[in-house]
Amino acid sequence: MEDWTLRWMLGQAVSLVALALCVVAFANKRDDRLFVILVFANVAFAAQFALFQSWVASGISALIVLRIALARRYPRHTGIMLAMLVATLAIAALTWSGPRDIPALAAGLLGTYGMFMLRGIAMRVLLASAAFCWIISNLLAGSIGGSIAETLIFITNVITMLRLRRDALLHGAP
Repeated sequence: MEDWTLRWMLGQAVSLVALALCVVAFANKRDDRLFVILVFANVAFAAQFALFQSWVASGISALIVLRIALARRYPRHTGIMLAMLVATLAIAALTWSGPRDIPALAAGLLGTYGMFMLRGIAMRVLLASAAFCWIISNLLAGSIGGSIAETLIFITNVITMLRLRRDALLHGAP
């Protein structure tokens, strides 16, 4: 918050839009609406990172829009997952500015593998790990709304994992 430039204020405004979209998405009981709203949230995340000039995070956030669609349509498809991992690495290579880009790259790689190849608690462990990386990336960029949004996503994932584990124990699954 060192400067209150128009770019910084717009970045904060867009990050708050992303936060609102995440809250609406995760409050939704219908999976199809959840994923559609998450697409718009990731467009907002990409825009806010661009406004904060965090180019790796912006590019990977934009790529997540495609990843959501492909992972839903082609679950456990190794070839498409590998193509998305390569695309994530390519975006990072083309826009890399230094060590502050590591959390966004890690988030993109963890989230891609988790969404394509895993389900249940295992998927949520990787998505929670990716959310933690996005928290760091948002903090490094100076995004207030993005930091709050990813913290809520992280907490929601942890609570959901605990609920799934409790349900498994109640129903006799290990």
